[in-house]
Amino acid sequence: MPTRKRIRSIFDNVSAGDNAPAGVFRRLSAMMLHAPAFLILLSVTGACAEEGTPGWDHYGNDAGGTRYSAAGLITADNVGAVRQQWLYRTGDLAQRAPAVMRRVKFETTPILAGDKLVLCSSFNEVIALDPGTGAPAWRFDPRVTTDRRPANRFNCRGVAQWRDPQARADAVCALRILSATVDGRLLALDSRSGRPCPGFGREGQVSLDIGKVVWPGEVQVSSAPVVAGDVVIVGAAIGDNVRVGAPSGRVRAFDARTGAPRWQWEPLEPGISAGAANVWAPMSVDEKRGLVFLPTSSPSPDFFGGSRPGANRNADSVVALHATDGSLAWAFQIVKHDVWDYDVPAQPTLTTLEIDGKPRDVVVQATKQGFVFVLDRDTGQPVYPVEERAVPQGGAPGEQLSPTQTFPVDLPPLVPSELRPEGAFGFTSFDRGACRDRIAALRNEGLYTPPSLQGTLVFPFTGGGANWGGGAVDPAGVVYVNTSRAAHAIRLIPRSDYADFKARSAGKEVSPQEGAPFGMLRELVVSPFGAPCNPPPWGTLAALDLKSHRLLWEKPLGTTEDLLPLGIALHTGTPNLGGPIATAGGLVFIGAAMDRYLRAFDAKNGAEIWRGRLPAAGMATPITYVWKGRQYVVIAAGGHGEAGAETADAVVAFASPAPGEASRTWWDENLDQPGGRAVIKIGAIAVLAAAVALALIRRRRRSRAVPA
Repeated sequence: MPTRKRIRSIFDNVSAGDNAPAGVFRRLSAMMLHAPAFLILLSVTGACAEEGTPGWDHYGNDAGGTRYSAAGLITADNVGAVRQQWLYRTGDLAQRAPAVMRRVKFETTPILAGDKLVLCSSFNEVIALDPGTGAPAWRFDPRVTTDRRPANRFNCRGVAQWRDPQARADAVCALRILSATVDGRLLALDSRSGRPCPGFGREGQVSLDIGKVVWPGEVQVSSAPVVAGDVVIVGAAIGDNVRVGAPSGRVRAFDARTGAPRWQWEPLEPGISAGAANVWAPMSVDEKRGLVFLPTSSPSPDFFGGSRPGANRNADSVVALHATDGSLAWAFQIVKHDVWDYDVPAQPTLTTLEIDGKPRDVVVQATKQGFVFVLDRDTGQPVYPVEERAVPQGGAPGEQLSPTQTFPVDLPPLVPSELRPEGAFGFTSFDRGACRDRIAALRNEGLYTPPSLQGTLVFPFTGGGANWGGGAVDPAGVVYVNTSRAAHAIRLIPRSDYADFKARSAGKEVSPQEGAPFGMLRELVVSPFGAPCNPPPWGTLAALDLKSHRLLWEKPLGTTEDLLPLGIALHTGTPNLGGPIATAGGLVFIGAAMDRYLRAFDAKNGAEIWRGRLPAAGMATPITYVWKGRQYVVIAAGGHGEAGAETADAVVAFASPAPGEASRTWWDENLDQPGGRAVIKIGAIAVLAAAVALALIRRRRRSRAVPA
C-alpha cells in the first residue's frame, strides 16, 4: 500500500475506536510525502497452564482487566537479551483476497487455557497453539462469510474460557473456549480438541438475534465475551452515524453450559428516540461481588442529540450489572448528552488501592478525553473528587445540550484539551500559519464545544485520549495508559444540502445521520503538508500514580520509520491502537504504534530500554506468561487494514535465550531498530551517487585525453 494511504488511514480507525466508519484522517499522509526536505535527512476459568506459575487466563489477564502479570523473570537488567522465539501465521494473508484483507483488523489478545495458547483470527477462526513453540494444536473455522462488509471491519479481539464445575476434569468441554463472531454468533468449543460443545445451543453455537439492520454488517461482536459464574456475557459493535434509530445497544447473557438466554439489558430508557449506547469495548468481572462492568458508548447519532433530550442516562457510562439477572447495580455517567462521540472506550479496570491507610476496591476508567476516573466498586461513587463544570452552550437548532459535564478535580489529564490558534504547530512558518488560520476559522471554546454548521474543533479528537487498549495497573497503584493526540473538525450539514454535499465530498467522511435534521462531516485538522495542527507528540505512553495523583512520566510512543520514505524515524510518537501490560519485572510492554516494534519501558522512569522488530505493526495488546521456566511475551502483529498499516497475519513470541541458545545478533540490536534502515538506505544512496559521480569524472577525463 502506498505510504500516503497507510498513514492517512491510521487515523480513520483511531478516530472513534470500534464505532467509527472510515474516512477521518484523510490528509495526514501528505505530511510524509510533502514535508520539507530537512525532515528527510502488544468467573471461573481453567487453571494456569503450569500450576503456580503466572499465566494469562483472561483478555486482561485477570477478570478485572489489570493487565498486570506476576511474571518477573524478564527485568530491566536482562531484557536486552530478549529475542524472537517463534512466529505463527494464521494463513489469512495467503488465502484471502487482497480486497478482503484490506477490511481486516488483527487486534487479538491470546489467553492461556489449560496447556494451550488460544486466540481468534480476524475472521473468528479459533486457534490453539503450543505456548512454548507456537506449533498449532487445533483450529476451528466458523466460516464467516466475507461479503457482509462489517461496519467495524473483520475483527476479533479475544476469547474467554470457562471450566464447568459440574463436569469431570477429563470430560468433553469441561474446559471450554467461548468466542463471539462478526456475524452475531456465540461459540463454545472444547479446549482440548477445538470441537463444538454438544449441548450448547445448536451444534455448539447460539445466535445473538441482532434484529433488523440496514445491511448485514451493521451489528457485530468484536471484543471478547466475559464469564461470571455460569453466565457468559456479550456486547456488540454498531455502525456509527447512519441513522437516529440505530440498533439497540443491548447486552446479552447466556448460560455458559447450555447456551440458553439468561437475560438482556437495554442501556437506554424506554421511549427515547435513539439506539446504540452499546458496549463495543471489553468488559470486566468481579466474581466475588457477582458484578459485570460495562463501558457504554454514545447514543445514536453521534453528533446531534435533538431527538434524545436529557442526559441519556446510562449512555457514555461505567455500568455495573448483577451478573445473575442483568439488573442494574449502579451507573456512573462520564458524558451527559454526548454529541462528540466520546464513548467510554476501554475495559473498566478493577484494582485495590490503599486509601487513608485502608484497602479499597475500585474501578479505574480511562477515557477519550484523557481523563482517569476512580470509582468505588460497590457504589460507583467517585473515590477521588470530581466536579460539575459549565461547558459551552449554543448547539445547533433543535439541540438540547447538558449545561455541565463531569471533570476529575485532582487527577491530571493524560492529554491536552485546549488548542488555540497561537499554539498551532508547523514545520515552517507557512504551514504553521495555515494551521493557525484553520483553527481560528472553527468554533473553539474548549472541551465540549458543540458541533455546529460553522464547523467545531473537537480536541482531543474522537479517537482519544485513550481508546480500546485501555491501561495496565500495577499493585503499587500506578496506571500505564497509551494515548493518541489530534484534533477533529466536526461540521453539521443541513438535510436539504446533504445529498449535494455528499456528492462533492469524495474521499471524506460524510455520514447521513438519517432521521436528524443534519448530516455530518468529520475531518482531521491538518496543515497543507498533512501534519496535525496540534504539536507532537502524536502518541504517548504515560504513568499516573493513583495514590499521589501525580503524572510520574510521559514518553512518545512510536516513530515514523515504517511511514516515511527511506525509513526515516522521527520520534514524534504516532497514533496507536492496542494497550500496555505491566509486569513484576518492573517493565511495561506495548506494541500499538504504527511502526513495527514491540517495546519495553522501564516502569520506574519511562525509559525505552528494548525493542523487538515485528513483521507488521502490532496494533494489539500483548500478553506474558511463564512456560517451562521461561517468560514469554506474545503479540499479534497483523498491521491494520482500516488503519492503513500493512496487513499481515502473524503472532510473535519473544523470550530470553534458553541455555545454549544464541543471543540477539548485532543486526537485531543495532540496525534492526528505528532509524537503522534509514542509515542503510541513505548510505547506499550516497555510495551509489558517489560511484556515479566518480564514473562521470573518469569519463570526462578520458574524453579530454583523446587527441583532437
